[in-house]
Amino acid sequence: MSDDHTHVQKFFTARATDWDTRFPDDGPAYTAAVADIGLRTGDRVLDAGCGTGRALPPLRAAVGPSGVVLGADLTPAMLDAAVRARRHREGRLLLADVTALPLRSAALDAVFAAGLISHLPRPEQNLRELARVVRPDGVLALFHPIGRAALAARQGRRITPDDLRAEHNLRPLLARSGWRMTSYVDENTRFLAVAVRGDRSS
Repeated sequence: MSDDHTHVQKFFTARATDWDTRFPDDGPAYTAAVADIGLRTGDRVLDAGCGTGRALPPLRAAVGPSGVVLGADLTPAMLDAAVRARRHREGRLLLADVTALPLRSAALDAVFAAGLISHLPRPEQNLRELARVVRPDGVLALFHPIGRAALAARQGRRITPDDLRAEHNLRPLLARSGWRMTSYVDENTRFLAVAVRGDRSS
């Protein structure tokens, strides 16, 4: 396991037990974000970096019983917390690295990723891996239950111009990774950037 992955695993292992109780009011934001990405009954969707699985119930509700919901995370303690919260009933949990997914190419209709981008060791390459597993015109949703300014304030830091989630950085990063951004919202109450899988050569 790389140093990047070890650091991420240690960070989330230490926080897994009380993760949901630290952020008890985020559920409606997840539900609203899932509603905004246009999933259909029967779709196949991955929650990339699913953590304790908070997105799995709204994802299952969106794709229905005929759809496929997967949750992939690198940290066993987070997946254990998802099971304790009974969210494993909403989808299949995978102990997997989202930078090298055990999925065939074009297997999915959509990827939902909450708070993931800041933990990617090589964002362009890693977003390209997410593009690999999504069909052409499939969707990527990069979500956070609070916006960039609110998150920075919570963490006691300032937003810097090189913030990957800033629109002027994220749009070209996605384009280089096989995605075309179609919408971008950065408000105190949520961050949601939606992109469509395009021609990888563009």
